Amino acid sequence: MGHIPKSDTASIPVLSFEEALERREESAAYDRERWLYVPDFYSEYRYILGTRGSRPLIAVGINPSTAAPDALDNTLKSVERIALANGYDSFLMFNVYAQRATDPDAMERELNPILHRENMKAFSYLLDLAGETPDVWAAWGTIILKRPWLADCVRDMAAIGRERGARWFTCGARSKKGGHPHHPLYLKKDAPLEPFDADAYLNTL
Repeated sequence: MGHIPKSDTASIPVLSFEEALERREESAAYDRERWLYVPDFYSEYRYILGTRGSRPLIAVGINPSTAAPDALDNTLKSVERIALANGYDSFLMFNVYAQRATDPDAMERELNPILHRENMKAFSYLLDLAGETPDVWAAWGTIILKRPWLADCVRDMAAIGRERGARWFTCGARSKKGGHPHHPLYLKKDAPLEPFDADAYLNTL
């Protein structure tokens, strides 16, 4: 089953990132020692999903779909394979926008500034978690074009990344038109990461 948003996120209660991170639902049926899942329940939005380790790769898609701990979708399975093949011991999946939607066309038309603000707090948290030189894999594909405000979300991410000394990478061939990073699907399981000039790319959007 896919995920079709029931409503715009502005019309539902949204936990701040701090509230979602601190929440500890004892009935949550997953191993907290292995997984980082924020919030720790299935909802209309997701800030973070990944595995815990000492050398994580932060992968950035556009928006989350149905994946949850121990129930990765094909995109997340590919992210995990690529991370391990490139020498990382874990992966952390983040998204440019936190609203769940299996079909990106179903994302809300207007950016929810509150959800975006909290999502950027989640990104800062991941960068701190990843150490002095966090590695970030741009993996959003041409889906970046689905909403005009998504590029501005990435610009905010890039600014936060500069403050934290983030190193950006891509994996696979970039699109001929626009040079957009390759989506994680349909990559060889041992495909190498390559350096990515995020600022130069953003100047073309």
